[in-house]
Amino acid sequence: MPTPIVLLTRLLLFWLLGTTVLWADPGVLVVMNAASGVESLTRDQVVNIFLGRFRQLPNGMPALPIDQPADQPLKATFYQRLVNKQLAEIRAYWARLVFSGKTTPPRQAETPEQVLQWLAENPGAVAYLDTDPPSQVRIVFVLSAAP
Repeated sequence: MPTPIVLLTRLLLFWLLGTTVLWADPGVLVVMNAASGVESLTRDQVVNIFLGRFRQLPNGMPALPIDQPADQPLKATFYQRLVNKQLAEIRAYWARLVFSGKTTPPRQAETPEQVLQWLAENPGAVAYLDTDPPSQVRIVFVLSAAP
């Protein structure tokens, strides 16, 4: 029979493991419509799609990047992890590009539900989520908290 110290040590270990799992950051999920035909994207492809450098997916289909609503903390997290930029820097970047007429920013959703709706309606749609996606979308890249 284990001693009280061994039992206490095991209990503490299980508690720490459980706490770590609860605090684990699943990352920001970059997702696409499952009908897109795209299985995965690289980090560079995601950067280029969301910064307006590419408007085409690897399979040739037009890309439609979709941003979360501006008031959602997920939007700031996404750009911080993707290109290490604050939202103010991203807004300034897009202001310069729009003024020059070079490209247009990602489509801005008004609600998180609208992001899912646009993903379902557009095969070339690319968006990001912080929760498991519904069955009609596919995870194509994960932005983890670690650089």
